[in-house]
Amino acid sequence: MKNRKFLTYITGGLFCTMVLATGCTKDFETLNTPPTSVTDIDAGLLLSKVQKDAAFAEGNERANIEFGSWIQHWAGGQVAPVSRYIQQPTDGVWAAHYALLRNLMQIRTQSLKGLETMPAGRSKLAIAAILEASVWQRLTDLFGDVPLSETSESATNVNSKPAFDTQEAIYTRLIAMLDNAMAQLNATDASYGNADFYFKGDVAKWKRYANSLKLRMGLRLRYVAPQLAEKTVREAMAQPLLTGNADNAAVPTFNNAQTTNAHPILQQFIGGSSDLRYLADAFVRTLKTKNDPRLPMIAAPTVNSVKAGAPDYRGMGVALTDAQLLTIIKDDYSTAATTTYFNRTLATPIPCYVFTYAEVCFFKAEAALLGWGAAAGDAQTFYQDGIKAAMALPPYNITTIPPAYIAAEFSLAGLSAEQQLEKIMTQKWIVLFGRDYEAFTEWRRTGYPVLTPGGNQGSTAGTIPRRAVYSSLEALLNADNYNAAVQRLTKGDNYTSKVWWDKKP
Repeated sequence: MKNRKFLTYITGGLFCTMVLATGCTKDFETLNTPPTSVTDIDAGLLLSKVQKDAAFAEGNERANIEFGSWIQHWAGGQVAPVSRYIQQPTDGVWAAHYALLRNLMQIRTQSLKGLETMPAGRSKLAIAAILEASVWQRLTDLFGDVPLSETSESATNVNSKPAFDTQEAIYTRLIAMLDNAMAQLNATDASYGNADFYFKGDVAKWKRYANSLKLRMGLRLRYVAPQLAEKTVREAMAQPLLTGNADNAAVPTFNNAQTTNAHPILQQFIGGSSDLRYLADAFVRTLKTKNDPRLPMIAAPTVNSVKAGAPDYRGMGVALTDAQLLTIIKDDYSTAATTTYFNRTLATPIPCYVFTYAEVCFFKAEAALLGWGAAAGDAQTFYQDGIKAAMALPPYNITTIPPAYIAAEFSLAGLSAEQQLEKIMTQKWIVLFGRDYEAFTEWRRTGYPVLTPGGNQGSTAGTIPRRAVYSSLEALLNADNYNAAVQRLTKGDNYTSKVWWDKKP
């Protein structure tokens, strides 16, 4: 782009006109608009685009290579620097999140401006605000301090050098944003209808989703701001949360449609590098050790084991050294299952999940361990509910769990609180397969499951990264504010610095 500085934080029609011309699903109309025009785009179209793009980003190639390999779901691109802990700026992830936010801001500043208290816009704006809070949370969780309060909301009044808000201030603001949005939701207001991929405009489900986000935000602060965390969690636990898999926030996919409509994991099979298809050893080994019935629907048996007449599953190591890479025989390792994630013939394509009832159950189990809104004795019930819900998710559809699995995994009795948390978080790690950003964040927050770094030393002295590094454009075009944010990081702008809430001893 000729003026990258201008586009860093500009919002409104110019950016939306450009981005909506590419990467659209079959549900989006083509816009034939001059690239310099400021266009008022339908709010429903903007909402649909953000929902789809935000969901698909968690399971795309870049997420798998980088965050997916760090969290050891995927072996990652074995020669890709980021998967070997070699630091690189995360320009694409940074820009993509601000693109999502610009589209949401346009709903507020153009499409529905002036309708804040009217039935025609009130609930639609509240829904957009809830979605915006979720995008801001993911952005700050990945990077730490980010520009929020000084980001431009007008194409005619651009601030190309915004200050970075502290993560503490961001979280306080996002919790308030959710509270305000929930208070504005009204079932009699105008609806997004089918433009809303998550809930088809169902205000009651949006309220449960927003409150579940609030529960997640509260527990994210558990180790850094316990008083605020407890207050937030108790408030969320006292209000309706996602109540079953029918409440899951997800975007539909289309196996037989254009590639961009396919599940992000399937997209890699269609057009991605073969290096992206291999599952990590820690993930496959965990599923095998637990005799988890989801294993054959997540992983394919290795090619060589099938040829030998004894199908078996084996994950590949992560962050391999040069010497280790030379020994790799790919047919000895498992890719994602050809019957589900790499299958274009499924009668019912796998949804791209955003937030599930299973996750909420595991959050409730953790809150119960702390006595925040539930008794400690309720933790096991919530934990079991989470496993059941996770097993029942497509593509698994397991409603009858093997008795041996129940006997081995369902009980938290006799374990310390920390051991119980480890079991809860390990099950959450499994259900977050394909959602690399959230899996990376939850692992950093709690330390579970315990993961052993790969052998390559990279830029981290052989440790798993703790955050994404800022976009290189910030250092170039917003140097003063970038430097101020970097000074607040524990070790500067690198993989081994920790974000504000990453404080578990």
